[in-house]
Amino acid sequence: MTLGIIVQARMGSTRLPGKVMRLLNGKPLISHVVGRLVMLRNDAEIVVATGQGPEDEIIERWCRENNVKCFRGQEMDVLDRYYQCAKTYGFTDIVRLTADNPFTDVAELDRLIDFHRSGGYDYTHAFGHLPVGVGAEIFTFVALERSHREGLLPHHREHVNEYFIDRPELFLIGELDVSTAKTAPGLRLTVDTDDDLRRADALARHAAEIWLTTEEAITLCSSSA
Repeated sequence: MTLGIIVQARMGSTRLPGKVMRLLNGKPLISHVVGRLVMLRNDAEIVVATGQGPEDEIIERWCRENNVKCFRGQEMDVLDRYYQCAKTYGFTDIVRLTADNPFTDVAELDRLIDFHRSGGYDYTHAFGHLPVGVGAEIFTFVALERSHREGLLPHHREHVNEYFIDRPELFLIGELDVSTAKTAPGLRLTVDTDDDLRRADALARHAAEIWLTTEEAITLCSSSA
């Protein structure tokens, strides 16, 4: 397995423009996303995949200054961006992360990778039970290539996983189980609005230099509700 983690990031968010460079506890959001991956047990190559527009040059510059690989591809055809990036780097399996999720549960990500590998799945995810923005997904290059070839509807191109969801009979799909302590599907730990940003900043400030666990985030958000 040649494992790649592709982090999609662009400046042109509709609801919160430039959010990937907004500051959480003094550091850009994207820095928190990529930084958490130092805890990953599985070997993986990390690439930030952004668009080709001039507004995304700031993301490429951040990658260059922080020694992070950067791939620039189609702005709106995210499926093609992922496919071309994975093809360029020769990945056999790809973890998809987004640059607006600063609290990815890396322990669960390691479990996801192991589960995906041991089960021989085409597409494996950890959604539905974890807080929004904490889970992840992984798929084989073969499955991505099929999605790229056959997923021609607009929503297939805009969201990398939509063809898997629409045509589950074509793929062997795995779903990772989640412990009760980490189950909080109604909690938003993604950043898509100003309220999300304020919540994420408060959590990042509380954690300081220690990476916040999912259990801690759930407890903190519950106590402040």
